[in-house]
Amino acid sequence: MNRELSMEFVRVTEAAAIASGRGVGLGDKNGIDQLAVDAMRKMFDTVHISGTVVIGEGEMDEAPMLYIGEHVGAGGPEVDIAVDPVEGTNLVAKGQNGAIAVIAIAPKGCLLHAPDMYMDKIAVGPRAKGCINIDDPVSVNLERVAKAMHRNVNDLVVVALDRPRHRKIIEEVRAAGARIRLISDGDVNPIIETGLEGSGVHMYIGRGGAPEGVLAACGLKCLGGDMQARLVPENEDQVERCRKMGIEDTKKILTIDDLVKGDDAMFTATAITNCDNLRGVNYFGNGARTDTISMRYATGTVRFVDAVHTFNRDDINVKL
Repeated sequence: MNRELSMEFVRVTEAAAIASGRGVGLGDKNGIDQLAVDAMRKMFDTVHISGTVVIGEGEMDEAPMLYIGEHVGAGGPEVDIAVDPVEGTNLVAKGQNGAIAVIAIAPKGCLLHAPDMYMDKIAVGPRAKGCINIDDPVSVNLERVAKAMHRNVNDLVVVALDRPRHRKIIEEVRAAGARIRLISDGDVNPIIETGLEGSGVHMYIGRGGAPEGVLAACGLKCLGGDMQARLVPENEDQVERCRKMGIEDTKKILTIDDLVKGDDAMFTATAITNCDNLRGVNYFGNGARTDTISMRYATGTVRFVDAVHTFNRDDINVKL
């Protein structure tokens, strides 16, 4: 993929964040999502790609735009696209931190076509690459990660979704001596944080959405981190859904290279509300300021884009 595309993808997530950010704290999560979808879809029309949405807003009969299988772009290289116009709609609706607009892009055929179901996940940053096994006890994984990072287990911070299904995991993390940070929604951002040195997050573990797992894996791969996952179909219909999407063995451990194949991928996320490493959208009289992370696996480039968007060119007033 052409490296110039990275800034075009930044514009896509910026547009979604700016559109949806006006709804922070207003309680309308469906309306917020629709604003972001509209803005993201419109901006994709300006990007010189021939893209196919492989992870999106649902099936064609469920979503009018950014549905799975939809073709987007103004023509160019063939790519797979995974999108979540608002990762954390509840967070935006409630005015809470941690919501992002996010996309992942890879050459055609390189992103796992993950069905909308649960996925077990474990993720770490570059220093602990190769140290995790999703089938091993939590304590064993923590010991290996601590050793790789030249820390004690009680120095590690593990993030998990605050859900009843994670009760055993939470107990095991605490019994091992590590600290745990429970989040209410949105696991893409904390998985990415495991790959950012100094973020204070050393491991992510737990069960969450499979589409979000692929999005997060793309960003973490760009950062040199590691991830394992396994799909969790809850009935025969979901098993059949996996087969139709080309996944025959639903019990297989999926590595980060199964989730995102090849040697080129791009990941872009713009904060809608404040995140630990990104500032949420800040509006002023005639514009807005956004904070974005943009990454490319092929070059190892990680950019933090602090942008001021002026809606009225007659009144530009940039303040630091």
